[in-house]
Amino acid sequence: MDKYHSLDLSKISKELMLLLEIIKVEQDDNIGVSLKKEWYSDFDWDLFLQLAIHHRVYPIIYSKIKRLEEKRIPSYVFQTLNKEYKQNTFKMLHLSGEMELVSKLFNENQVNLIFLKGPVIAAELFGDISLRTSKDLDMLIPITSLEKAEILLQSIGYVKEVVPNVLNEWKWRNHHVVFFHPQKKIQLEIHWRLQPRPLKEPIFNELWDRKRISNITSYPVYFLGKEDLFLYLVSHGARHGWFRLRWLLDIEQMLRKGIDIKKTKGLIKKYQNSHLVGQALILALELFRTPIRELNNLTEGKDSKKLAQNAVDFIQGTESLAIIMSSKYYKRYLFSLNSRKEKFFYILILFYPSYLDAKTLKLPKPLHFSYFPLRPFLWAWRKARKLK
Repeated sequence: MDKYHSLDLSKISKELMLLLEIIKVEQDDNIGVSLKKEWYSDFDWDLFLQLAIHHRVYPIIYSKIKRLEEKRIPSYVFQTLNKEYKQNTFKMLHLSGEMELVSKLFNENQVNLIFLKGPVIAAELFGDISLRTSKDLDMLIPITSLEKAEILLQSIGYVKEVVPNVLNEWKWRNHHVVFFHPQKKIQLEIHWRLQPRPLKEPIFNELWDRKRISNITSYPVYFLGKEDLFLYLVSHGARHGWFRLRWLLDIEQMLRKGIDIKKTKGLIKKYQNSHLVGQALILALELFRTPIRELNNLTEGKDSKKLAQNAVDFIQGTESLAIIMSSKYYKRYLFSLNSRKEKFFYILILFYPSYLDAKTLKLPKPLHFSYFPLRPFLWAWRKARKLK
């Protein structure tokens, strides 16, 4: 893979490398011939399974290795992947039904709704909802419809996650709110922005004008236009350090299916995320050998190459998102994703009071405005107490 670019992949384990090699095998290829015998020597199959599940690519892995006739892979690996594959298929069918129900409920009550991920993009990108995993249903609505959406979801049994809030900080620090159905065990994320502030993005009406209709349900279900979906998935994956290969596999599938290059480049320029697109393209090219074609000039930027190398560090591990997000390395990486203007606003947001300030010093609600000048001192106090 050295002939493509210059990412250092030397720390990637043999088990993760085999995972990547299986993903790269085309459906029409003879997978037994494509995978060399030396891949399997001195191999940790438990780690292989752990990585397949951690990266949420086990449906694709199972769909490919089940065609492998050679007995190189232990039977328990097949059995585990088969079990996970079946469970995921049932979950995706369950989510599809709920997606249709929520879409109908919102539409009948004049709330415009666009699904961001889940079964709609599994069908769009892979042609089969069983080949992609989804933990929950992510959907986008105008922020003006948020209160109405909450009432509608509560009417069908959903419970809103309680988020600490001071001076409406949720509008500045969050971009979605979580709802959970205790009986159905389904989680919904209602977004009013695609990404957290200060990342620049299209307004809802633009996205609504370019929306598409999914054909996997009998009732109309809307999802993002092709170019909007591509840039959303790029930004989402970048923001999470691409620590799950599933997100990069989405990009790989979109590139192989082809996108409107002229329209995509126009949106990239408008929303100033060429470095993020470049990062995704480099990773897809080096890890999956994805054909880039007309977008290849975006892979030449120094920022894109640096971000891609940073992401390799997240990809090669098996840590949870919570552990990754708490690290200083990730926080520095996240800050580096922003443009100069976005970095300025990012720093401004840091000065906005949070519930931690209220927890550190309880003030009556009429005095909550005092948290603005007090925030630097309260932050320093918390840091000092941690160091003791």
